Amino acid sequence: MNSRSVHERLIDEKPSVFALLDPDRIKAEEIPGLTKFICDNGVRAILIGSSVLVTPSFDSFVKAVKDSADCPVILFPGGSHQVSAHADAIFFLSLLSGRNPEFLIGEQVKAVYMIKECGIEVIPVAYLLIESGGVTAVEHVSNTKPIPRNKSEIAVAHALAGQYFGMKYVYLEAGSGALNPVPRGMVVKVKENISIPLIVGGGLRGYDEVMETFDSGADFIVLGSIIERSREEFEAIMRRLQ
Repeated sequence: MNSRSVHERLIDEKPSVFALLDPDRIKAEEIPGLTKFICDNGVRAILIGSSVLVTPSFDSFVKAVKDSADCPVILFPGGSHQVSAHADAIFFLSLLSGRNPEFLIGEQVKAVYMIKECGIEVIPVAYLLIESGGVTAVEHVSNTKPIPRNKSEIAVAHALAGQYFGMKYVYLEAGSGALNPVPRGMVVKVKENISIPLIVGGGLRGYDEVMETFDSGADFIVLGSIIERSREEFEAIMRRLQ
């Protein structure tokens, strides 16, 4: 058994790719094959979460992924109800870019006893929603406004606030299926001003966009919708990254 924390293992493996799986979009019978496919293609962690979560089988979904994964499985919760003891860790997110207290602290308070009971590793993350050209699910559900795409200084201020709060990562999120990814210039500015790892996700549709984001300073890239849309495209991206 690996005695090092998930956080320590991830830090040693950056830059790298995380895969995001949405339980509302993947059938139970697809999980073992999909998980193996993802791991075989070199992802360093699998994130599990949903902005809404319609399925009643979240816990069994996490267990099925964990049973067939050879990389860390991390919860990426859209709310306090998305907690499972079968995961290795949880991204303890605070939506710092918004001003809705439920997603700044409310949902987190609801979840803490369950997280403590589960005994999984807690990784504090400053979660920043960035304007992507359309209304995303996370924007709608959280009832918050994203940071404007042309306001890098606002993103930097929020990222630094997260760092000063003691969070271990900053996550710039364009949103699942976003029309546009986080602007390259914004990634550059945020990375220049923080000293903790930077995660970027949402709207990354091809190798060129992924590489531009890495070149701009991202330590970790999150790919989700592309895995659902085309395993061939995902595999091609991962093959070129290796």
